Amino acid sequence: MNILCFGDSNTFGISPVDGKRLSETERWPTLLKQQLGTGFEVIEAGEPNRTLVNNPPFMGDKSGIKYLKPYLEAHTVDVVIIQLGTNDLKARFDLTPEQIAGGLDSFITAIKLFYQQSMIPVPSIVVISVANVIANGAYKKIYAGAEHKVMHLAAWCKKVTNKHNCILVDAFLFIKPCQYEGVHWPSCEHKKLADNLYQHILEQRT
Repeated sequence: MNILCFGDSNTFGISPVDGKRLSETERWPTLLKQQLGTGFEVIEAGEPNRTLVNNPPFMGDKSGIKYLKPYLEAHTVDVVIIQLGTNDLKARFDLTPEQIAGGLDSFITAIKLFYQQSMIPVPSIVVISVANVIANGAYKKIYAGAEHKVMHLAAWCKKVTNKHNCILVDAFLFIKPCQYEGVHWPSCEHKKLADNLYQHILEQRT
């Protein structure tokens, strides 16, 4: 079984302590791979600043939907795990939770269309809703207003996943960012997510 983990810096594994990448024994995609063991291939596709809706200015082409297709073309995929939406909460985009969820809707639709056109069965899709964001420190202005928006985002994402018959993992309920840095997850939170996803992946195989 091949599992594509497509997300932003929290899939890539940026450390909230020093900004470097967490090791293979700390970030959630590699932890998931270690738990699943033989017979499972986990493809890491995390990219800092990746979005659902917009291309971040001055950052190049980071829109997730444009980067997804090459992965789908290069790999046989049984499960797609989507971890996006945090960067869309940045104040400069001025997006509502409904608009961000609309980006997720378009993203899932694009996945389904790719496989339908290729005459290949659509993989199972697991959506990780945005964990809490704390607008403080270096991110105080960047994520101004995000703490209020993120409280409502999972409910909008749930409507999208229900529409597409996908699994929603509500990270807001159990994943906490670094208290001081506010956006990226400590390694202990990566472990929580890997543990949660492990059960969902096993259910997909049965």
